[in-house]
Amino acid sequence: MPKLNFQQKSFEHAKLGNLCSDAISEKLSRPETPLRAVQTRNPYISPKQVSKRWNVLDNEDAKRQLFDSKTEQDMDAYQKNIENFIGTAKMPIGLVGPMRVNGLFANDDFYLPLATTEAALVASYNRGAQLISEAGGASAMLVSEAVLRTPGFCFDTLAQAGQFVAWAVTRYDDFKAVAQKTTRHGKLIDISVNIEANNVYLIFEFTTGDASGQNMVTIATNEVYNYILDHSPITPKYAYVEANLSGDKKATAQSLRNVRGKKVSVEIIIPAELVKKRLHTSVDSMVNYCRLSATGGVLSGSIGVHGHYANGLAALYIACGQDAACVAESAVGITRLEKTDEGALYASVTMPNLMVGTVGGGTSLPSQKACLDIVGLAGEGNAKALAEVTATLCLAGELSIIGALSAGHFSRAHHKLARHK
Repeated sequence: MPKLNFQQKSFEHAKLGNLCSDAISEKLSRPETPLRAVQTRNPYISPKQVSKRWNVLDNEDAKRQLFDSKTEQDMDAYQKNIENFIGTAKMPIGLVGPMRVNGLFANDDFYLPLATTEAALVASYNRGAQLISEAGGASAMLVSEAVLRTPGFCFDTLAQAGQFVAWAVTRYDDFKAVAQKTTRHGKLIDISVNIEANNVYLIFEFTTGDASGQNMVTIATNEVYNYILDHSPITPKYAYVEANLSGDKKATAQSLRNVRGKKVSVEIIIPAELVKKRLHTSVDSMVNYCRLSATGGVLSGSIGVHGHYANGLAALYIACGQDAACVAESAVGITRLEKTDEGALYASVTMPNLMVGTVGGGTSLPSQKACLDIVGLAGEGNAKALAEVTATLCLAGELSIIGALSAGHFSRAHHKLARHK
């Protein structure tokens, strides 16, 4: 019997090899059965609409879990955050801290609530946070901030694209004035141009106050975009308010070099004896691991090099009402470990895409507001501090996971906490 090649093996593993052509066609064809019951078309929250949706679902067990009395009592609070509402999901929340941060905006010992279903995660971040505190705290610096929107315009020729740009660069003050009319808290701080043949991308950079700001910059940019379409002497063949150059909710090399959201660098120096005492490994072993894993990251095509930013970010974002999808861009950055001349461990993280806010979005919902209150950073004036705290949390996670891998404890910790009952 001839050997199967890799593609044939994959086909066999999917069990498609056991189906004949007619069977595949039948299974993938459009069914003749009628569509299941359709839910109400009204997307808003009201007792009547929620009841209609549950009537469609006809699942009392699920309803008891998702639409409990507290959820029913609070449901008006979700009006601006969800459509087709049927209830709330209960996530377990673990506590990390105290974690000492010595930042430009965050100066305190912080407790952080993390919402996750992954065993060992909170324990790992807590270990790193307590190590940071025992070493005197991490130094954190918010370096820059900007949220981007990038409308795109396609013209018939390169010459038309050039004419459009020649006009647009003389109208920056007008664009800023139009954008400013849409927001009290946001500000259009810079505009740049990227030309790709007959395509033109305008790169708008905003500051957004204490909000994460994605809706804010979308609304402001849309007004400028409409102004451009109404006033441009060169009419594009087609145009869109966002042309995928902003890096929104995706990992990009552009964001690694620049900023999307808030860029923060955090560092700490940990004495060798403390590394040995708390992480059960050596400075040399941790530095060697970082060197080897950095090469692995390059080989894998990673944008930036780090251990597991996404774990801490997702847990904190869900707990504190951030846009969880922004983990895609926020989990880009660089972790670096070095041995100092004195033999201590120098550790740093640089994260250029922290999309966090303390007002707007989901930050005012009951559970999420409670979590921000635990951190001590709810409301206006706290977004910069939250960014510094978030980056420090990620440093805590890096120290802990690299320590576990260096000491050979990584699998043991997961086995103990995830499997032992």
